[in-house]
Amino acid sequence: MGITLIGVEGMPLVGEGDDIAYLIIKALNEGGENLLDGDIIVIAETVVSKAEGNTIDLEGIEPSPEALDIAERTGKDPSLVEAILGESSEIIRVGHDFIVSETRHGFVCANAGIDESNVDDGLATPLPRDPDGSAERILQTLQEATGRELAVIISDTQGRPFREGAVGVAVGVAGLSPIWDRKGERDLYGRSLQTTRVAVADELAAAASLVMGQADEGVPAVIIRGYPWKHLRSAGSVKSLLRPRELDVFRD
Repeated sequence: MGITLIGVEGMPLVGEGDDIAYLIIKALNEGGENLLDGDIIVIAETVVSKAEGNTIDLEGIEPSPEALDIAERTGKDPSLVEAILGESSEIIRVGHDFIVSETRHGFVCANAGIDESNVDDGLATPLPRDPDGSAERILQTLQEATGRELAVIISDTQGRPFREGAVGVAVGVAGLSPIWDRKGERDLYGRSLQTTRVAVADELAAAASLVMGQADEGVPAVIIRGYPWKHLRSAGSVKSLLRPRELDVFRD
């Protein structure tokens, strides 16, 4: 099995009201490429939020006393801290230059997933309000326009406990199950797998992030071609990637 990663180059800077699916198809066509059956389209969450008008004007925020307190403890801008509080259901850890929180979606990550890169000065982009819904809308438009059977993943880059560096993860999915449960299959020695559940959507998002980059690469979407995912065909929801609180061994 081999897969191909195709960066969607030539997309313009995305603004509120832009049709992400249309921009992807247009950029692919101009580059001499088309979507094929089985393609998985991975899209950076920042451009999805920008297209949906989901941006935060940091300069217009009045920090609360809680935000001012956390800002003093972390060294972060008070307006950014207030924005993080607004996107969080729980603040889990704070320290010098870091805030770890649980977002309203249930993701545990730094800064509630708020991103200040690839956006105008003074603005920040939170995660899409409904990432699965955003992925589904983009998927439907792409499939209607192309007649192809596709899947969509909305990705973000996040850190991990006890490891340095950020990796791509899925924050929204449509068209495929984000988890591949391989329990009952046989390993190379014929033993039955007991607990193996593969976070396929995260693995695909991480692969795509190698092409997207994190700086000025200008590649907000990546086509993954050749991955055999038809056995995972489903409506899908990123919620199945979230560990239940009672099984979360890292949190008090």
